[in-house]
Amino acid sequence: MNIVEEHKSSLNIFEQHESEVRSYCRSFPTLFTKASGSKMWDEAGKEYIDFFAGAGALNYGHNNPLMKQKLIQYLQNDGVTHSLDMATEAKRQFLLQFNKIILEPRNMNYKVMFPGPTGTNAVESALKLARKVTGRSNVIGFTNAFHGMTLGSLAVTGNKFKRNGAGVSLNDTTSMPFDGYLGAEIDTLDYLKSYLDDSGSGGSLPAAIIVETLQGEGGIFEASIPWLRGLEQICRSNGIMLIVDDVQMGCGRTGTFFSFEQAGIQPDIICLSKSISGFGIPMALTLIRPEIDIWEPGEHNGTFRGHNLAFITATQALEYWKTEDFSNDILKKGMLVNEALNEVVRAYPELEGEVRGKGLMRGIAYKAEGLANEISKLAFASGLIMETSGTDSEVIKMMPPLTIDIADLRKGLTIFKECMHSMVEQMALNK
Repeated sequence: MNIVEEHKSSLNIFEQHESEVRSYCRSFPTLFTKASGSKMWDEAGKEYIDFFAGAGALNYGHNNPLMKQKLIQYLQNDGVTHSLDMATEAKRQFLLQFNKIILEPRNMNYKVMFPGPTGTNAVESALKLARKVTGRSNVIGFTNAFHGMTLGSLAVTGNKFKRNGAGVSLNDTTSMPFDGYLGAEIDTLDYLKSYLDDSGSGGSLPAAIIVETLQGEGGIFEASIPWLRGLEQICRSNGIMLIVDDVQMGCGRTGTFFSFEQAGIQPDIICLSKSISGFGIPMALTLIRPEIDIWEPGEHNGTFRGHNLAFITATQALEYWKTEDFSNDILKKGMLVNEALNEVVRAYPELEGEVRGKGLMRGIAYKAEGLANEISKLAFASGLIMETSGTDSEVIKMMPPLTIDIADLRKGLTIFKECMHSMVEQMALNK
């Protein structure tokens, strides 16, 4: 059996034994065996530049050496691995450092809840708490939003395909137009205000409004600062809980630790996950204003909410945020990506591309059906891992590790440009 046959055989294992629900392995059809920093390698030794970063769970790169060292040391010393929500030294250190490095410098006062290991756990707990605090059941979400795959999170998600997977009615939610959804000239907050103020709108006062400041899975749609401030004011004026889902955009993806910092808003509840552990270890946080922390002990719990291995790496990850240097570096790299994407759009106007994004969450939206998927396939074959986003996979998305060095970033962008050139040439030949 030659190398190609062996490779196909190893992938057949997943065809035979894993559920049809698998998805990313279809987009990136190889067997990965090693990963470091912003690179991955498959069983044939082929190197890939990673512009995917675990869908945002690896902001600090694969096998970050500082975190890995701390984790190995903790395991060798027989540190507690599983503890539910019992008190441990690992949790104590994380809470102390998170408050000292993240919350206090930003004048933020929040209680930290550990709801479970994933982003949807954070969202579910936020929705449940908002309903408990207000005594109301309805929650407003937005068009193109994505908040998770469990029933409560799906109910405030806009994607029809993902919603249909629920198999049951998704109740007690209302979808409102996100910023720019009705065109640049229309302020969608006017529509929201009318809905809330008009006694004939057919809607009741919601318990909460949940929002992503930058919709990553929905197509890289960014809410403007005035819009976010206006949304906060609407919530304050009506006694509505404001929930910011920062699961993918938090932990520095947009340049600042929280994606909403530039807007200067103070959400009632904040959802964090993905890169909060820093190492790709499952972990999620729900940040709660102290005055609304009205949970009864054990009223919301989960077996894996005390993931001490995640506390160890998460505490080390916070070291990146002790100064402004890391944030400035992210913004610098983000502008480099933005320039490259705009260069591609200008070079191929016939593709009608639109550059979107902020920080190191960037992409190009294309009108032609299937084009973004074809670009992603060609890039993968060329050694660059990129996914698509948008409800119709119309956006080619770039979200490399925040720690990627400039040389690898430029290399990945060069591969992308070369793929675009090849794509356009092939399209011309097929006409």
